[in-house]
Amino acid sequence: MNIDSQTDEFRHVQTAHCENGVTTALLRYHGMDFMTEPLAFGMGSGLFYIQIPFLTVNNGPAISFRTMPGAIFKRTCKSLGVDVTRKKFSNVAAAEAFLDQKVREGVPVGCQVGVFHLTYFPKEYRFHFNAHNLIVFGEEDNDYLISDPVMEDVTTLSKSDLSRVRFAQGPLAPKGHIYFPERVKPVTDDVIRKGIVKGIRRNVRDMLKIPGNFAGVDGIRHTAGHIRKWRDKLGLKKASLYLGQIVRMQEEIGTGGGGFRFLYGAFLEEASAYMQDDRLSVISEDFTKAGDMWRASAIKMAGVYKGRLTEQKDFDEIADMLIEIRAVEKEAFQKLSRLNLGN
Repeated sequence: MNIDSQTDEFRHVQTAHCENGVTTALLRYHGMDFMTEPLAFGMGSGLFYIQIPFLTVNNGPAISFRTMPGAIFKRTCKSLGVDVTRKKFSNVAAAEAFLDQKVREGVPVGCQVGVFHLTYFPKEYRFHFNAHNLIVFGEEDNDYLISDPVMEDVTTLSKSDLSRVRFAQGPLAPKGHIYFPERVKPVTDDVIRKGIVKGIRRNVRDMLKIPGNFAGVDGIRHTAGHIRKWRDKLGLKKASLYLGQIVRMQEEIGTGGGGFRFLYGAFLEEASAYMQDDRLSVISEDFTKAGDMWRASAIKMAGVYKGRLTEQKDFDEIADMLIEIRAVEKEAFQKLSRLNLGN
């Protein structure tokens, strides 16, 4: 599986999650037609869980079901031997000038942006979240051509609208963050297999071995403990809003909890074929199960948020569901940790 040169025409790729989609589309542009969203997600060790201490988002708990923004692109490219350029800016004019230079050169680039002022997003999906990713791949009638992986087709943004979202304020402020692959080298199946193994091992470490109680599978237990106390500590109204925030982080921002678990299961299916190891396919079923459980917990939380469920026992049941999810994910990653995958 060799790559001789990059293709001349950029092609939009619709995916479940923005950074996976940007990674997939940019690498395909450079000739890596084998790249898929699950493969990018798995090689980039994208699966994660953390309740970030002392930080709130939209006046609720800061919870993430994926790794830090930018890590999937960086790790996947590194595993494939792809050099990348990444820049942030303190000056808006400098950021605009650099982007315009890349557009003139015909180089598609990834940009980190805030969601709240994305004009092509439906209003109900616009909230203060600054870790969305899209691709700028050209210019037409003084507007930028935009490939946003969560959208069905390409769209446009005016120069002022793009600058506004590139310099959105608040947690995870993008600061004009721009990134793109350079100097893409030939890739063989052996390189892909090594990248798969490295991605799995790193994800095992991140979910099982990070010190402290707020990240990985222990982070899920940490959140469950908070949920049990929220109704008495915060009052029903604020506790309900907190659960609504978890649902938003889980199900509306980049496919969140359930979707990411399904995606990791799909990665293990693809990895099973590359590695010729059916054990990976079997373990993928555990992540599909975890995804179903996350979705069930979101339905329960939404019931509290909408006022249909109001008792302490409802909060306890949600906490119990998270403890069960933790057990499934912990066992699945322990199974992965025991595999001798070579490479």
